[in-house]
Amino acid sequence: MSFTGKRPTFRLWAPTAHETTLLITDQNEKTTRHQASYDAASGAWTVNGKPQMAEAKYRWEVRVFVPETGKIETNIVTDPYSVALTTNSTQSVAVNLEDPKHQPKQWRKAEANDVQKDVDRSIYELQIRDFSVSDSSVTENLRGRFGAFGANGAGSKQLQELSDAGLTTVHLLPSFDIATIQEDEKQRTETDCKLQSLPAASSEQQECVTAHAGEDGFNWGYDPFHFMAPEGSYATNPEGAQRVEEFRGMVGSLHSMGLEVVLDQVFNHTAASGQAEKSVFDKIVPGYYHRLDAAGNVETSTCCENLATEHAAAQKLMVDSLVLWAKDYKVDGFRFDLMGHHSRETMEAARSALDELSPTRDGVDGKSIYLYGEGWNFGEVANNARFYQATQGQLNGTGIGTFNDRLRDAVHGGSPVDSSSTFRQGFGTGLGTDPNGNEVNGSTEEALKDLSHETDLVRLGLAGNLAGFEFLAADGKVHRGDELDYRGSAAGYASQPGEVINYVDAHDNETLYDLTVLKLPLETSMEDRVRMNTLSQAAVMYSQAVPFWHAGTELLRSKSLDRNSYDSGDWFNRIDFSGQENTFGSGLPPKADNGEKWDLMAPLLEDPELKPDAKAMSQAEGAALDLLRTRNEVGLLRLGTAELIEQKVSFPLSGPKADPGIIVMRIDDTVGADADSKHDGALVVFNASPEEKTQTLKDLVGREYSLASALEDGSDQRVKSTSFKSESGELSIPARTAAVLVEAESD
Repeated sequence: MSFTGKRPTFRLWAPTAHETTLLITDQNEKTTRHQASYDAASGAWTVNGKPQMAEAKYRWEVRVFVPETGKIETNIVTDPYSVALTTNSTQSVAVNLEDPKHQPKQWRKAEANDVQKDVDRSIYELQIRDFSVSDSSVTENLRGRFGAFGANGAGSKQLQELSDAGLTTVHLLPSFDIATIQEDEKQRTETDCKLQSLPAASSEQQECVTAHAGEDGFNWGYDPFHFMAPEGSYATNPEGAQRVEEFRGMVGSLHSMGLEVVLDQVFNHTAASGQAEKSVFDKIVPGYYHRLDAAGNVETSTCCENLATEHAAAQKLMVDSLVLWAKDYKVDGFRFDLMGHHSRETMEAARSALDELSPTRDGVDGKSIYLYGEGWNFGEVANNARFYQATQGQLNGTGIGTFNDRLRDAVHGGSPVDSSSTFRQGFGTGLGTDPNGNEVNGSTEEALKDLSHETDLVRLGLAGNLAGFEFLAADGKVHRGDELDYRGSAAGYASQPGEVINYVDAHDNETLYDLTVLKLPLETSMEDRVRMNTLSQAAVMYSQAVPFWHAGTELLRSKSLDRNSYDSGDWFNRIDFSGQENTFGSGLPPKADNGEKWDLMAPLLEDPELKPDAKAMSQAEGAALDLLRTRNEVGLLRLGTAELIEQKVSFPLSGPKADPGIIVMRIDDTVGADADSKHDGALVVFNASPEEKTQTLKDLVGREYSLASALEDGSDQRVKSTSFKSESGELSIPARTAAVLVEAESD
């Protein structure tokens, strides 16, 4: 559907249909029928509308042979290119996105801060409902909705504080039209249990929440219904253009804070297929849009009905959707769910189409739009079985980023896909240096050996996880990144640092704080838990790649040990951005995904020493803000190219004699072209052990390094004792500390 002036034109691609009719519903709910004309060359059916059809509700009636039923069916279906919808997406609405009345002034005027290089970004992943649904400082009718971003509540103040410290980008979980959330608030069923009064390790909370999980207002939203329309449950009124205007208002509010907006996109599957109630594509072109197996059944390796974006029209819909969100909503980037289920060719087509957008013609600079996603390799497409996939190591040269599980797992210990990893420690959780006593970590000798390799993976991640980066590894040999092992695969895979997203927590799996509860020794003090939370975040923020944080991790966010909170309701997903209440100990998490570990979780959840108080949350937040300020201050943390990293970055204390838990990354700006006008060099230092450590860097005798200003002026007193003695090359690093020291630019 498109507009020429005030006149809409309705189009539907349905090359196998026998007949197609446009059904227009007027304000009196009267439906009129308009026969579509068919163009055999394009396969499209068209109805040239009248001006009075603007803002009208409409559907398509499609007579088409359906292999599933073996006969010609008459399907009444919404427009797969819908830009607006009625409540619960029962009808499409013909909204002209270029009409000024649907364009809030702030959205038209506000612009995010300029991001020069991909690695200048720092990304904060946030779910729209989580952001404000429990925030009493937001007007009740805006809680959990698009409008809350402009309400100046606790969440907005938190985002502004993060932005002022250097955060550049907010990544929003799915905000397109979602199939699994009831958009009519009056038809929802929210729990009426008194959850706050229940014991910290009770199973009653999850019983109350899961009893209405399919009927409440919460879901992560990875259930696409219509790809080009905003989700109605996040609008104060889901009818028609209201959701469009309020979504734009949200983008304007975030831009006015200086923040870019990234949208989570889910083109790998739909919520339904065939003749199912919420199926769209198959009711128009049966058997085309989804990926089928040899028997003609829809593949479901992604969880649901897999889309075949390698098919021309499916790829076109994906690319057209991205262009629409970029041009008509002014968003600044896209994250792709299960991106490995798309081909590299499809991702390059998306990149190319966005690159064509120009500020003068389209109002946006398409080349500045950042793309990244999950480059996992699995399912029927694995190992390039159907096409050359958009997976880790196969996107080199595109500038498209992938999430780096190598750094994540090395910091945590174990892997979220390994059920034996619950108590397995890593670099950021005490492996070898602060054992938790669990047999999964092996003997002291075994743990230290494992730590040496995990530390090498952290080093590689700090250097951007580049395939070609070389350093002395734990085995005593100099290795390229792609020669280091990660569970049988090459650890280093990227050609440029902007093609890597470094992270230690996200919406999937346990939060960072919850992981440290499971992995650090039980007797670890809350002060030290805060320090290890910060150290793990620093492995992301002080890296040469693109840093990514899960919302609330700066406040020790907990989901009460829930490893999969996609449908765990507001209760297990809530965040207190005022920093007063931590949600650890909110009851045993939902049984379906966590029940087998309840016996392990219960004593932890009911332990009051493990529940952070407001002081601990404030300490964590202060340290996190210092990390952002430091990354913003020290340009050498953001070199931006593999060439500069390979030229300037080294790890002088790596190798078989490395002290356990210690990393020193040197960035030398006296080599090659000047990359940072303020600094001649930087030392990025980590001490993950529970004891202060002193190291000697003989090659740096005579150099002058001092703590970065953001840390010297920051909230953490212990980090301020980090020091370097020029006359001896002696470096002192406090226990459980990450720091950046800089050498001022010489005259």
